[in-house]
Amino acid sequence: MAKKAKRVITILLASCLVVAWLPRTIDLDQLYAASGTSELSTATDLHHTLLNAMSQRTEKLMFTYKGNVKGLKKQLQTSIDEAMKSDPYIQYTVKSYAFNYKGSNTTAEVHVNLSYRETKAQTDYVNRKVDHVLKEIIKPGMTSHEKTKVIHDWIVLNLSYDTSLQKYTAYDGLATGSTVCQGYSLLAYRMLEQVGIENRIVEGKAGGQLHAWNLVKLDGKWYHMDTTWDDPTPDRKGKVSHNYYLLSDKEMARDHVWTGKNKYPSAAAPYREALLQLMKAGGNKQEVYQKLYHALEYSLYDEKDAIKERAVLKTKVQNILKEGGNSLTFRYKGTENRLIEDLQDLYQLGMKSISYFVSKLEGTTDLRVKINWTM
Repeated sequence: MAKKAKRVITILLASCLVVAWLPRTIDLDQLYAASGTSELSTATDLHHTLLNAMSQRTEKLMFTYKGNVKGLKKQLQTSIDEAMKSDPYIQYTVKSYAFNYKGSNTTAEVHVNLSYRETKAQTDYVNRKVDHVLKEIIKPGMTSHEKTKVIHDWIVLNLSYDTSLQKYTAYDGLATGSTVCQGYSLLAYRMLEQVGIENRIVEGKAGGQLHAWNLVKLDGKWYHMDTTWDDPTPDRKGKVSHNYYLLSDKEMARDHVWTGKNKYPSAAAPYREALLQLMKAGGNKQEVYQKLYHALEYSLYDEKDAIKERAVLKTKVQNILKEGGNSLTFRYKGTENRLIEDLQDLYQLGMKSISYFVSKLEGTTDLRVKINWTM
């Protein structure tokens, strides 16, 4: 493969991330009409012109370049790459591009052709919808931690995964209700950005498939957030998981791999440690952080609350039943075989069926167990 005639562009497709070879034509034999073109002469001019064109979803861009035409090929490529990378929403909305130029040693007529996965009208719709949703879910006085959670939960509750693998954008997600991971991560990016929370889109693999998710910065620390994997498939209305909410690199690496790790900031520590520090610090937001801590089930890491006797488990389930609930998540000290025996005892409470989900509670020798039942 002749690399000089090709350009690698990272885009997200179908089940998410696809690295595609896109042609980049440098045609010095074709002369384009120069009428109506603007004149550019610096790298800054190129960057601003290209970024503005992409922002407006311009498909055909024409301008005159004045300067060292010998280095124009490299300069154009660098400017296009930098313009895309400066705005992640644009980067993953541009579908393909190509450019041609013709000129002398000091001037050239340049044509850039661009195609997009989302039109200007569709992006405008996304922005209007995001503004509307944020006005509904973001309340005065909310901390960045609260804003991040309500945005995460809104996306999971209002989108479903596009199993046809045909919808790639935030517009698809908002207009039709379904999209693939690219659409989830783009919508999360835009919503978080609008409330002033710095975040990035991460490319990698999960479950053996190409994938994308977000990195979110809270109080100077970065965390992984995968709204796609927190959304049950098939979709379950009203159900939100937080298994992939604000994870450290170590936690995320259990089943996610991200490409080019050096280009992403490090997510060094678990989010629960940050919440514990905020709770201990006191202040008028202490109750807020305590609610988040319990809502995210971080109390499972408090060993004193671990269940090791079936009588204790039975009592906890009885308390849930009195409140009309049908599920319980708890920390269990024991083997899975012993757990099954303890769960059998719960049928004495009149349950018709019991299902359970079990995993290792990270950093411990105990189990994280979630049980559901029907009466």
